[in-house]
Amino acid sequence: MSTTIRRYTELIRLKSFEERYRYLALRGQVGNATFGFDRYMNQLFYSSPEWKAIRYHVIARDMGCDLAIPEQEIYHRLYIHHMNPMVPNDIVGGESDILDPEFLITTTHRTHNAIHYGNENLLAKPLVVRRPGDTKLW
Repeated sequence: MSTTIRRYTELIRLKSFEERYRYLALRGQVGNATFGFDRYMNQLFYSSPEWKAIRYHVIARDMGCDLAIPEQEIYHRLYIHHMNPMVPNDIVGGESDILDPEFLITTTHRTHNAIHYGNENLLAKPLVVRRPGDTKLW
């Protein structure tokens, strides 16, 4: 498994949504350890005042847009994604990176799943602009 540390300051240098998605894609590698029986830990974390405060900060910074792309406004199921997957020891050890905006990004539910499961087919498709006389069905 790759130990690449993904950073917001590197991500925003990438101009297109596709480039940003590929930078973040985990290709099915969620982490060495998942929460499993320790699921209560991440539920406590995500309901903490510290998380809620940083979550609002990240949403404002990204202007409520998917992967912080201005044309990709999110209207439903907004997520804050840890660019570097979180594991139980991060919560137990009080790892500061899990609350650092440098390692967080705003996503849609679909984009979040595509990042974790490495499937670009899960991403939303761009709208097709229709024109008078256009007879092709998508």
